[in-house]
Amino acid sequence: MARHSLSIAFQTDKPISAYGPLAAAAETYGFDGVSVYNDMLYQPAWLPLLEMARHTRRVRLGPAAVNPFTCHPLNIAGNITLIDEASQGRAYLGLARGSWLDFVGLEPARPVTALREAFACIRHLLNGSTEAYPGEIFSLAGGEALRWPVYRADIPFLLGTWGAKTIHACMPHYSEIKIGGTANPGVIPQIQKAVAEAAQQVGRDPAGIGIVVGAVTVVDQDGQAARQLARREAALYLSVIAQLDHSLGIEPELLSRINEASARFDYGQVGAYISDGLLRRLAFAGTPDEVAAQAAELFEAGAGRVEFGTPHGLTKEEGLRLLGERVLSALHEYVGKS
Repeated sequence: MARHSLSIAFQTDKPISAYGPLAAAAETYGFDGVSVYNDMLYQPAWLPLLEMARHTRRVRLGPAAVNPFTCHPLNIAGNITLIDEASQGRAYLGLARGSWLDFVGLEPARPVTALREAFACIRHLLNGSTEAYPGEIFSLAGGEALRWPVYRADIPFLLGTWGAKTIHACMPHYSEIKIGGTANPGVIPQIQKAVAEAAQQVGRDPAGIGIVVGAVTVVDQDGQAARQLARREAALYLSVIAQLDHSLGIEPELLSRINEASARFDYGQVGAYISDGLLRRLAFAGTPDEVAAQAAELFEAGAGRVEFGTPHGLTKEEGLRLLGERVLSALHEYVGKS
């Protein structure tokens, strides 16, 4: 098993024929895993993941992450079992509350309870249980089970969250936590603390729970051009992340301007507010050596996996190549096999 691992994540905005070759290239370069986003207004993750499963033989695959409010746990269970079968046991499932739910008029009243029950409900289905699951938000009447053979009942679960309450509530179910939208090593100790406290309460070893950090990534030989594009990409998420990561130290007046610009979808203006120092905590951006140094800092801070998010480079082809040929090579001492 790798002491640390590196994965790459793709947005679902591509022709269906593109996903298999992208995943195959990531596998050839040496990435340990390939994730697919499941963001609102983009393609659902399932068919891209199926294409990736059919074009790869080694990498771990999964959605990071699905929310149980626009996709019911019954449908999530069915889809992830198909991905796991197609990949011959290489799938994982990421669940999160999700952002931008207001676009479809959703404002979950009890998101922590919903996530806990969604995990339990999905595992109940994967285990083939015919017992009732009496959840408050998600429930199963019992008497029936999934009507096909499940390839693997113990598909690993990932929780996408920043919140201590969610970490505690869902502790029995996940093997990884993903902190999305950040490249800030400073957030890892606070997540580790919440994990340790929650694990102790249920008798789990916190060392068995991996911490994943993922963010917008732009790598290019022209570091300044990479940072300029990364500003525009990170701008989309800044108002959300600023509410979660108080260590960013954004002055209240500047945060107000950021939120106002975000509310009118003026992400060009939001990007203009992002300094180099702030950008370094929001995204992986710069030359291959600079991006590798950022990932190394996260490993040193306690991350078990670093995930490089879209758009990867000034062009997706060059970004993937530089990550695969230069950044992975520079991080060899961290991802070397033990």
